[in-house]
Amino acid sequence: MEEALLEIIAALREGAVGGRNADAAADAVWLDKLVRRHNRAAHDGTRRVAKRRLLPFYLHVRSTEPERWAAWDVSDEVDAALVRLLQAKPRRTASGVATITVLTKPWPCSGDCVFCPSDIRMPKSYLADEPACQRAERCWFDPYLQVAARLAALTDMGHVTDKVELIVLGGTWSDYPASYQRWFIGELFCALNASDEERTRKAATRRARYETAGLPRERNEVPRAAADVQQRINSGELGYNEAWKLVYGTAPAPLEPLDPGWSGIAALHRANETAAKRVVGLVVETRPDLITPESCRDLRALGCTKVQIGIQSLRDDLLAVNGRAITGARIAQAMALLRLFGFKSHVHFMVNLLGADPAADIADYRRLVTDPAFLPDEVKLYPCCLVESARLTECFEGGQWRPYSEEELVDVLAADVLATPPWTRISRMIRDISATDILVGNKKTNLRQIVEAAVEVSGAVVAEIRSREISIAGAEVSDLVLETIPYHTANTEERFLQWVTPEGKIAGFCRLSLPEQPPHATPNERAANATPNEHATRVILSERSESEDLPAAGTPEKPEAMIREVHVYGKVAALHRTGEGTQHLGLGRKLVEEACRQAAEAGYHAANVISAVGTRVYYRNLGFQDNGLYQRRPLP
Repeated sequence: MEEALLEIIAALREGAVGGRNADAAADAVWLDKLVRRHNRAAHDGTRRVAKRRLLPFYLHVRSTEPERWAAWDVSDEVDAALVRLLQAKPRRTASGVATITVLTKPWPCSGDCVFCPSDIRMPKSYLADEPACQRAERCWFDPYLQVAARLAALTDMGHVTDKVELIVLGGTWSDYPASYQRWFIGELFCALNASDEERTRKAATRRARYETAGLPRERNEVPRAAADVQQRINSGELGYNEAWKLVYGTAPAPLEPLDPGWSGIAALHRANETAAKRVVGLVVETRPDLITPESCRDLRALGCTKVQIGIQSLRDDLLAVNGRAITGARIAQAMALLRLFGFKSHVHFMVNLLGADPAADIADYRRLVTDPAFLPDEVKLYPCCLVESARLTECFEGGQWRPYSEEELVDVLAADVLATPPWTRISRMIRDISATDILVGNKKTNLRQIVEAAVEVSGAVVAEIRSREISIAGAEVSDLVLETIPYHTANTEERFLQWVTPEGKIAGFCRLSLPEQPPHATPNERAANATPNEHATRVILSERSESEDLPAAGTPEKPEAMIREVHVYGKVAALHRTGEGTQHLGLGRKLVEEACRQAAEAGYHAANVISAVGTRVYYRNLGFQDNGLYQRRPLP
């Protein structure tokens, strides 16, 4: 292994491969030939050298054997080129942050959607074969272990993990007890606040406790009782919640979750502000009907910056027939509340639901991205598919539902892509459901590429964010132009500020929200008939009666602007270092300054920012002061 690595270092030192502007495909071919040559030289048929092991070996020597590493005489430039050459899956951090997805434990769900999978090994709506679910199950759904495992994997692949976005999945976050929510989030921060050595040691101790308790964690170790219960779910004999009681209702907990309380959460947040691995985004998912001013306040107290909500459709008739106990009006209210609290909205939208047709699906999505009552920031655009544990099976067998043909599906999704405005990002078009779990429906993992090819053939211009991201390519800062795209929602004026290249690629953006109704409401005003704006304002500004240590946000006498997101693309740059892409070059600062200038020009006397815990120091350096659940900067 070392011999091959030294040959790579020598080639990089001579500039023969892996330069900053080198062609990635050519580098990969060169590396593959080198690996095969060294394995052939062993003459024993073994693969002593493997691409996936080269970088972990190098990083291990660099961090634990300083004398050996010094003997290799690796300059900073060669070190960066080596990591770049050996890095696996570079798009993992192409959005500018290292994303870590974790799952909560299986738990009863207050919903009963027709299309939703019911895998008793997982939280409602998730399947055990999905990659994130496999990782969670191997970690017994322990949040600390999930973070530790993912950090180790990303580091071994050569990714910088100084800035982390945490995505908490598990069906409906708001269904879990408040004490579990605080424990789960607290453990995520504990794992990120720890040193690498401390994290490794604590993770080993936890694993030992689970193993001593005899809890299964591998799919072939799942108790037969759970498999029997799953069969009863699939046959329609049991619902998910009934099955949950049988499998988990009386099971003892090997690791009792200890509620840190709001004061404990605040302490963990303060530690993360200067930690080596800082949380620059925290995402949870829930349902629109559970979005209230009170739940929004609690999400902010946990450090949440983005909320995923399962909308699926805006049509009341379609929602009803699919078992969604929600209406379009309630969805609109949820969207308005998320904006007022500064959250980024990430909605789940499905085509081919029970009772849908292609033309109606296209019209429904167009309403989502054009009606001021909605206008999400991000969308997961899924085609409905049939899995064995979903109640949709009966509808398929009875002839009430059929999957769209591939041509119909691509036509619908292509129309949706073209309807998406430049301030909205379509993050996904499929779920990571294994083809073996899908009985009927799309099984192609490259569906998005098929849709994009259809759009390209049409010659139409795509405006949505993901198709315009500079990704790992980077951009010349001198070529970037700052543009502002204004649009109106039901309760705010939004301004989407974006850095774009001459080709229209996006290098960074800022979401500025200007509330159209001044937050003057007091706790006693119009209590029975308060609008979402007024109700939300009272909650934002109020003390928590059940927890005195949660700070209030102050009482502004005039409307205040809200910066809901600042994001700069390019490869992740380590904290306080300039990387290869566009990060740490002042683009984010200029976005914030321009947003504040526009807010002041529009008559707002202060700007708030829904900062993530790990970005508080950054915003303090830009003149923002801590102000309850947000950070605030007076405007001239």
